[in-house]
Formats: sequence, C-alpha cells, structure tokens
Amino acid sequence: MRKLFTMGLYAVAITVAVVTIARPFFAATYPPITDFPFHAAQTSAFRHYFDPSYHFEEQFELSPLEVPYISSYVLGAVLMLFLPTITAVKTATIIMLMALPIGLGTLAWGMRKSPLLGLAGAPFAWCHLTHWGFINFVSAIGMLAAVLGLTLRVLDKPSRKTQLALGGVLVLLFFTHVFRFPYAILGVLGTTALMYPALGRIRPVLWPLMPSLVLFAIFWVIRPPELSPELGPFHLDLARIAEAPDYLVNGFTDPEERVLGGRLVQALAVVGLVCAAYAALRFSSKTRNERRFTIFAAFVPLGAATMFAVSYLVLPMEMGTWWYIYPREATGVVFFLVALIPDLPEERWVRAALVGALSLTALTIGSYVTTQYRAFDASTRDFAAVTESIPKAPKLLYLVFDHTGSNRTQTPFIHLPAYVQAEKGGWLSFHFAAFGASPLRYREGSTAVPPPVPRRWEWTPELYDHATRGPFFDWFLIRSHENPAAVFQGDAIVLESHRGSWWLFRRQARLDTVPPATTP
Repeated sequence: MRKLFTMGLYAVAITVAVVTIARPFFAATYPPITDFPFHAAQTSAFRHYFDPSYHFEEQFELSPLEVPYISSYVLGAVLMLFLPTITAVKTATIIMLMALPIGLGTLAWGMRKSPLLGLAGAPFAWCHLTHWGFINFVSAIGMLAAVLGLTLRVLDKPSRKTQLALGGVLVLLFFTHVFRFPYAILGVLGTTALMYPALGRIRPVLWPLMPSLVLFAIFWVIRPPELSPELGPFHLDLARIAEAPDYLVNGFTDPEERVLGGRLVQALAVVGLVCAAYAALRFSSKTRNERRFTIFAAFVPLGAATMFAVSYLVLPMEMGTWWYIYPREATGVVFFLVALIPDLPEERWVRAALVGALSLTALTIGSYVTTQYRAFDASTRDFAAVTESIPKAPKLLYLVFDHTGSNRTQTPFIHLPAYVQAEKGGWLSFHFAAFGASPLRYREGSTAVPPPVPRRWEWTPELYDHATRGPFFDWFLIRSHENPAAVFQGDAIVLESHRGSWWLFRRQARLDTVPPATTP
C-alpha cells in the first residue's frame, strides 16, 4: 500500500510538472518568446542543412565545438523527423525546461531527500528569462542542480551507473551552455571538498569529469574571438538587490504575474517551514553520521546560490557579443535556495498535502502563462496569413517598426519573421549567425551570404537604407502602422499582401517570370 501511495505521488508530480511547462506552448501557434523564432530557424538549419532546397549549407557553416550551444537544436532537429517544424521546436524546448524539476529532484535525491521536492522547480520554467528566450541558460540551471545531486550521490554511494550519469550530464551541460560549464566543475570540486569530512571520498568523481573537461579544453583552444571577450569590468553593485524582482517575474504587463510570484514564495515558505518542523523533530534520532551528512549537504545548494548571487552583484550587463549578463543570475539564486527545503515528512497525509500545495501553485502559474500566450495568438494570425504568400527558400528582408499588440514587457515581434526561414528555408536580412556566437555562422567568402548589418540593426529599422541593403533580397516583410512603401526609394517593389500591421512586398522582376494569360 505504501509503495502504491508513493508511486501515485510521483505520477502526480511528473504530470503536474509536464502540464505546467508544456501547456502554454500549445496555447499559441507562435509562443510570444522573444528569441524563440530564431531558435526555430537554427533548429531547422540543423535538420535541413544538407537539403539543397533550403539553401542552408551554402550560407552557413556548422561549428558544434567552437560554439557548442547545440543540445536543444540537435534535439529539435531529431524531433523534426517526426513532427512539424514549430511543433518539434516547442517539444524540444519543453524537454529542455524539464531540466528544472528533474535537476532539483536529482539534487534532493543526492541530499538524501525525496525527489518529489523537484516539483518546486517546475514554476521556474516560466521565469523572466524564459520569456526572453534564454532557454539554454534556464535549462543549464537545472542541469547544474542535477550535476550537484549526482556528485553527492557518487560520493555517498558510488556506483558505475551514477558515475556514468554524472559524466553524461556534464557533457550535456557543456553542449547546452558552455559558460555554465565552469560553474559545474567548480560545483563538483566544491561539493567533493565540502563532503570530504562526512564521506571521506574523492576518487569516485574524478573520471566522470574527464570527457567533458577534454571537450572544454578543445573548445577553449578553437573558440572564436566572439567567445573570447575581455572579462569585466567587475564591480560590486548592491543596488541590484532591489532590482532583482524585475529579473525574476517581469514577462508580462499584467500585474497579476507579480502576485503569482509572491504566492509561489509564500507556498515555498509554508512547505519549507512544515518540512523544517518535522526535520527538527527527527534530527536527534538520526545517527551522528546522518546528522553530519545533512549539515554538510545543505552547504552544497547554499554554495551554488552564493555563487549565483556574487555573479549577479559583480558581473556587467554586457561583455563582447553577450548582453543581459548579470540579470540572468538572479534566477539561479532563488532556484538553489529552494533546494534548502528539508526533506518531506514521512507521514503520508502530510507528504500528500505538501505535494498538493506545490502542485496547485505550479498549475496556477502554468495556467496564467497559458492564458497570456493564448491572448497573443490573435496577434500572429495576420502574420500567418501574410506569410502564406512567401515561396520556398525566399530571400527575405524584414523590418519591424510596430511592436504593439502584445501583453509582453519585451517585444515578441522583433524576430517573428525568422519563422519563415524555419519553415521554408532561404535567407534572412538579420540572423543570429552574424554574432559569431552561434553554432551556425555565415560561410566566409560565400556570395550566398546576405549583406552584413551593424550591431543592433534589427532594433533600429528606421536606419534602413534600401539602396545598399535591398538589392540582395526579393521579398520584404514589414510590420508598420502605415504603408511603408516609401522605404524602397522608387525601386520596382510591389505590394503582394497586407494584413493588419504586416505588409509583404516583392520585386517587380518576379512578375516578368509569370507566364502571360492565354485566351481560350
């Protein structure tokens, strides 16, 4: 009976986590995640790289070791073998975000606590960073938690399977977010040092480090200049503490999001207090070694939270190609503080009540995000209708002047035309490949590469000069309140379609290729 009860709780927790994370993605054809269209485009490039009808190989070179941010793209490309393009990318993203509850559950398991506590990680899938589209970074937080949990387990109860799992997650983390990888190595070494007085083991964690360290060494030698920026400037900025809520829950203009964030904190606090009360009652009955393990293990997530907190307070906003650096660290601080919640009580009704409280909180947040995403779906119907006229593999230039029509705090329209490349291939006037910090980079010396654009070009469409940038392209997709035909400066560009704020133009020369009508 007890085993069935436990299995039932795990089934509930897994179902709640999946529903919380997956449901919003299928409430909108195109999720209002700022960078998501380019994640779709790059995933499609991995899937169709050798398909000449998409023209990806002639534009791009793949650099999976030089810029190893490829785990989500490879996963999505495999899923595209069975699913439509956008559905495959959504599914891959859901799997990547599941690293949060899985990672937190693994950390709890390594700390000799119930993995059911991983359910507390599910709401973090809808943090501010996810709405921006920093999926790799968010997923890497969960993977780091899994690394720490597996390290604890390897030191506590060494086994070949756990060692293989630790080595595998480290490799996966390397290919997910390479600059989180050093955090993971520090985490493994720090955990080993912390637990040595309690467990007296070092050797079991050594060989699982080797494969990922070899990969990192290769990366460090061959990495492009864009991934070798000068570090800094670093300075301690305590004023950022007051800014932290904006970097945790600020995805929508609706104030209800902040309210739900507060309720999540309250729910976690209640669960933590109940677990702490039961843990205090049980603590004296534990053996000396068990007490030592519990105390030392608590310093593992505390150390991780401290590492993220220091990064948040000292890192700059921008380094080289990378932007929005220090705000990302705030999520990691809170996530690892949650791991300090003591183990769930053994009493079945209490454990069920706490899992129910965590489930209700997670589902409420997931339902809220679903409602917001569903509302955005109406804003993309005109986009979907207009882009139906675009043929396979277009040379597409896009400009976004109008960013209204969204409940997001950051525009979800800025990269929306990248979905055209994701589904139809071809060229784009702006692409993440131009940064040099993408696993896709433009092929040097190829005439198939679009004209280069200056930094932040996609955010300043008013600077567009058609005479210098327009000749490469045949299709022009513009989001504007007013007819933007004037940007073409008298060139032979004609209006193909117009829906709402979306205007689609094409070169007049294409009309000459259409056979003349015949008289019956």
